[in-house]
Amino acid sequence: MQTEESDSSPLKYKRVLLKLSGEALMGPGQFGIDIPTCEKFAHAIKQAQDTGAEVCLVIGGGNIFRGVAGAAKGMERAQADSMGMLATIMNALAMQSVLESIGVPT
Repeated sequence: MQTEESDSSPLKYKRVLLKLSGEALMGPGQFGIDIPTCEKFAHAIKQAQDTGAEVCLVIGGGNIFRGVAGAAKGMERAQADSMGMLATIMNALAMQSVLESIGVPT
């Protein structure tokens, strides 16, 4: 269902799903979270929202831990997967903090 507002919008798509891998959040580093890289993503997301787009983020955790890799090294798979999910939460919290610091509601 389209509204009159969406008919006059210059955007091709009003809703955007953006997948940010954990590796993307590392920036130039070997591991972890690079805040300047997160800030670049946040400003691009803000710019998209300012044009009227609704942006949904899916965040990965591979920069911190991969459950499959842990399981391959002898960890119990369920525990390794739980660690991977916690890595995803850590990345999501970092992005949330950066987005909110520039005025993007989360």
